[in-house]
Formats: sequence, C-alpha cells, structure tokens
Amino acid sequence: MLKQHLQLKLGQKLAPQQIQLMKLIQLHTLEFEEELERELEENPALEIAKEDSKEDEYSSLEDAYQDEGTESIETDFDVNEYLYDDEPSYKTASSNYSPDDEEFDNESLLTEGQSLYDYLMEQIHLVNISEEDLKIAEYLIGNLDTDGYLRREIKSIVDDLAFSQGIYTTREKVEDILENYVQKLDPSGVGARGLQECLLLQIEKKVSSDKAVSLAASILRHQFDALTNKHYNKIIQKYDIEEDDLKDALDEISKLSPKVGGNFDTQTITINQEIIPDFVIQVKDGQVIPMLNSKNAPTLRVSEEYKDILSTYSHDKKSSEHKQAALFIKQKLDAAKWYIDAINQRQNTLLQTITAIVKFQKDYFITGDEKSLKPMILKDVADITGFDISTISRVVKSKYADTPNGIVYLKDLFSDSLTNDDGEEVSTKEIKTHLQEVINKENKRKPLTDDALVIILKEQGYNIARRTIAKYREQLNIPVARLRKEL
Repeated sequence: MLKQHLQLKLGQKLAPQQIQLMKLIQLHTLEFEEELERELEENPALEIAKEDSKEDEYSSLEDAYQDEGTESIETDFDVNEYLYDDEPSYKTASSNYSPDDEEFDNESLLTEGQSLYDYLMEQIHLVNISEEDLKIAEYLIGNLDTDGYLRREIKSIVDDLAFSQGIYTTREKVEDILENYVQKLDPSGVGARGLQECLLLQIEKKVSSDKAVSLAASILRHQFDALTNKHYNKIIQKYDIEEDDLKDALDEISKLSPKVGGNFDTQTITINQEIIPDFVIQVKDGQVIPMLNSKNAPTLRVSEEYKDILSTYSHDKKSSEHKQAALFIKQKLDAAKWYIDAINQRQNTLLQTITAIVKFQKDYFITGDEKSLKPMILKDVADITGFDISTISRVVKSKYADTPNGIVYLKDLFSDSLTNDDGEEVSTKEIKTHLQEVINKENKRKPLTDDALVIILKEQGYNIARRTIAKYREQLNIPVARLRKEL
C-alpha cells in the first residue's frame, strides 16, 4: 500500500556558476587568458570594453529584457541568482593591477615542435627494411615513453603484435629489430630498456680511442652498480687506475643524457618555460604594494548591439521564431553578465589573498631573505581574508608573484613552524634553508650523514630529530651522504 509522508533532508548543491567560479580562481594567468578567449568566442554578447568605455554596473540590462508593454520571456537561467546573495562591492573596471601591460607579454610562449614519435618515424621510413620488419619497428617506436625508453617487456609486445596487428613473430626477432634498427636512430640512446643501456648506447656511438671514453664505456658495462652507489675506491682498485683517470671517465659519463626524449613533446607543442607572474609586488618607501598582473583584470562589458537586438525581438509577440531568437539572446546576455561578475569576483579574491600574504610576509618581501619568512599556513590567510581554506588553496595553486627579489612561487611562502631553543617559532622553510647551506658547504669527499647534520643544526639552535632531517633533505631533493660523495 502506497503512503505519503514528509521527509526533511539537509543537502548541499553546487550551482554550475559556483563550479565555474572555483575553476576560474585556480587558473594561472596563461590558462586564464585561454579561458577568456574561449568564452569571448562562444558568447557573442560578451566583449572587451574599450579603454575609454565605462559600464554602469549593467543596471539597465533588465530594461533591455523587458520594455514596457513587452512580454516577459522566462529562461532557466535567472540573471539575479548569482553565486553570492549580496551585491559585490567591487567595481566592474578594476585599477588594482600592474600598469605595465606589456611587461610580461610573450607571443612566443607556444611554439610548434616535433614529437619524438614523429621524428623517429621519419627516420625509420628511410631505412632499407622489409615491410613486416618496418611494421614491427613502427610498433616499437609507438611503445616508447616520452623519455625515449621502452618500458614494456618484449614478450608483451610479441603478444600484442599477434593480437592487434596480425603479425606473428618471435621474441628474438623483435629484439633484433629493436637493437639493429630502432636503437640506431637519432637521438643516441633511444629505445633503451633501462638507464644502463641508454648510457651505453650513447657512449658506444662516440668513435674515439680516448682513454677516458673507453674507461667510461667499460665502467658503464661492467661496474654500473658500483658507479650508481659511488663506490669509487672499488672502481679504482678494479681497474688499477689513478683517481684522475676515474675523474676523466666520470666527466665523459656526465655528458650523457639519461632522458634522450626530453627535448621532444608527445603533443607536438613545446611550452616555453618562462613564467608569467600572476601578481606584481612592489616595494616603495618601506611599503609593500601588491597588484594583479593586468592580464588578470580585463575590462569586459555586455554587448550593446545584442541588447538592442533583444529589444527588437521582444516587441514581436506573434512570431514564435522571434520568441525563440529572443530566448537565445537573453540567455547569452544573462551568461555574459554572470561571467563579468565572476571575473570581478575572481579579481577581488586574488587581490585580497595576495594582500593578506604580503601583510603576513612583509619582512620577506622587503629583504628577500628566506630566513625572514614567518611560519604561515592556509588557515592564517583564510582568517585574514574571511575566505574558506579551500579558496585560498585554489588561489595559490600554480601561481607566481614578480617581486623585487625575483619570481616567487606562492606555495613556497607557506610553511609550518617549529620552536627553536629560544622558544621562538621558526618557519620550516628557514630550517630547510639552513640545512641546504650546511650541505652546500660540506666536504664532498666526506659528506655529512644525517646524524652529523642533526648535531650541526642543534648547535645552531634547531633541535630536530634525525627522521625530520631525512624528510627535509628528501623534500629538497638532496640524496643521502653516500650518493653526495665526489672525487
């Protein structure tokens, strides 16, 4: 028997507009420019305002939708139901950004490049090889990773050739094609199944009677484990050579590339590594002034032409086609108005966040000394701005600031705190800086162990456990003492 009853539930829903705003906030400058261009292309009712053009917060937009005596057109998108209930306090055209529009302009950030796959395929087609062997070579090339290595087992490739290509072959045949055709291609070392083979392929192509090259090849072939573990005395005894001879051989090995495919990109796009800062921080008369990069603060407006077109269509009550056209235009106008508000909210959020960070780390921005960084976590900035911690996390994600002391990754400004011997809270960033300095000054012939580092830092006032030293060392990408040893 069916029964009716009332049930009260608490739930939380994110509107599409809220999701879009969160995405906008976490975009860095280059991604934001691409997103803005896409939106301008998709919505003709949205346009970039001229420098001398100022909007009046679009208060007259509703008048364009409903003139006196005009039938109201209902849509699924209510222009008044935005992400925030309160009217935003910020202006449509913001002036809190860098005045230098061209400072970070780089039209060549994206340049066409050739993928490793295409480069190898061009070469293999110039080789005198049978049709079946060519297909196997092509399949091998297709299985190389971005570093140029063949990570898959030959047996798996033999099985795949049979099932997907209809080519029935043997493991020996595939290995022969790999070694005699694929691994002979440029760049040297491509098609290797491991680091040792990659380095050997490169050193063997050096046609030279040089003693250092010959010794380097022999070490790579027969003493690779001793080399990777830096057991230099063992190698010297094995070959009965002088330390200088080993140094020369190591110099030759250091010239080899462990990732021969590193100069290529599988998507045929080479990204310039130059960073476009999202914020500009200036120091004047002891005051730290944060600004947005001008590319993050475009002046947008709703198209007057589209508002006029909507007004024209809205007067025609009889034509259903005109009503459909009016509905489409109204949706585009609504979307444009919301997008402008979202962009302004993004600017406001970014500026408030960087202002709070600058307030917290004022000494660092003035001096540029990492030791002056104060312990700061996301919650500290959230408490100042009133934003949620997740919002602060999205703001600092993948974003950089141009400071008088160089480009700074915002996440690097955040760190936990520890208490030193004087009872003062110090940033873990400061401790890592001290740790890096100690390791940089160590005797590379006898590197400091983690236990020795504990003693040294304790003498400097940082009472840290050995496991913490190991953790910080790993975070700084510093290997253990044994692997830091040099001749």
